[in-house]
Amino acid sequence: MSRITGLFPLWALLGVACAYLFPEWLAGAKPAIVPLLGLVMFGMGVTLDPRDFVRVARQPSTILLGLALQYGIMPLAGLGIGLAFGFPPALLVGFVLLGASPGGTASNVICYLARGDVALSIALTTVSTLAAVLLTPMLTWLYVGERVPVPALDMLWSIAEIILLPVAAGLLVRRWIGSRIAPVERLFPMISMWAIVLIVAIIVALNRQNLAEVGLAVALAVVLHNAVGLTAGYGLARLIWRDEQRARTIAIEVGMQNSGLAVALAIKYFSAASALPGAIFSIWHNLSGSLLASWWSRQRST
Repeated sequence: MSRITGLFPLWALLGVACAYLFPEWLAGAKPAIVPLLGLVMFGMGVTLDPRDFVRVARQPSTILLGLALQYGIMPLAGLGIGLAFGFPPALLVGFVLLGASPGGTASNVICYLARGDVALSIALTTVSTLAAVLLTPMLTWLYVGERVPVPALDMLWSIAEIILLPVAAGLLVRRWIGSRIAPVERLFPMISMWAIVLIVAIIVALNRQNLAEVGLAVALAVVLHNAVGLTAGYGLARLIWRDEQRARTIAIEVGMQNSGLAVALAIKYFSAASALPGAIFSIWHNLSGSLLASWWSRQRST
């Protein structure tokens, strides 16, 4: 099972290739994007342990600083990169929305492979995901509200439906029938992976023409955005704590976004073009995260 999920970047690339060559197969599945993301969030809820929340209470300063870096660096970097590349409003809002999204669900796995602090990673992912209900629409409106109409209040309710309800449902299922689902719990990461692969493929199918016109520029901007998050997260955390393991964890949490959420919100409130940065980011941040984890796993985390 872990071998299959470990090849996530490969499956994502194959999905992209299929969507690009045969867009008619997937373009009609646009309405499935939000339910698929809800499935991913439900899987996150099922695999969460109540003790994860206890860890949050024990490390309030670390969590708060992690959130400050997550929501302080990435939305601003998305805006700056989008403006520097001269992207049209649709793509600009896509980059800001991506930057204003919480930590990605794959970050916990990457953190484990990189010999980071997995407990801290899970706590940061959980708290940043819950904070996204308020911060994602607020920051998107703050940075691009003058360029593109941002329905911040509607987005807030949508994020609550996409994140809070499925995660809460997953937590309840774990609490009520946890012993019964334990044998199949390891299936949820794989289900989440295939859901993200399908989301990315649908977005590529919807954006086939846009990819042909601006695909390379958007890809370069995505790589730069991810690099800013990883570098700033690691550098600032290392400067503040001088703790290699914690710095690795913060770097991964800041640099890896929940691009599926950005895609779902872009499709619902903006346009298919606005979802393009999130779709490409879904592929790249797993590739860069895997490569970084491979490098760090060979180094001492002191």
